[in-house]
Amino acid sequence: MKPECQSQGKGIFLTRAWEDINPHDHVVAQRYIANPYLIDGLKFDLRIYVLLYGVNPLRVYIFEEGIARFATAKYEHPSYRNMNNMFMHLTNYAINKNATNYQQNENEEGTGKSHKRSLKQIYKFMEMRGVDTEAIIDSIDDLIVKTMITA
Repeated sequence: MKPECQSQGKGIFLTRAWEDINPHDHVVAQRYIANPYLIDGLKFDLRIYVLLYGVNPLRVYIFEEGIARFATAKYEHPSYRNMNNMFMHLTNYAINKNATNYQQNENEEGTGKSHKRSLKQIYKFMEMRGVDTEAIIDSIDDLIVKTMITA
């Protein structure tokens, strides 16, 4: 559950019971992906930067470089024991920078084992494991364009 108009992971929580949700709160509910693709045993997200340059005609520029943000605790399937471990479930920098094991970038290229890495490094990692990154990039680009058209 994520409260509307919040950022930096504030107010996000996991629940298995509707009773945990105040019916008067304005929240976004999202089904938890219980079997996420992991790197080094950690959840991560991709930050892909997009420039909307015009709407008629539609002009969208998708930057080739971006970043991946990592959780700081090894992922385990959600259980009542770990549901409050935001270092495991969330990838927000604002949360994970407070973890005792948070690692800053080791170099300006964003390579290495830090908790922020370059998008190119992530794609390279995936390619080495047989993932068709070109198909993933095409799907992401398609999703971005469709999102802009919808907006």
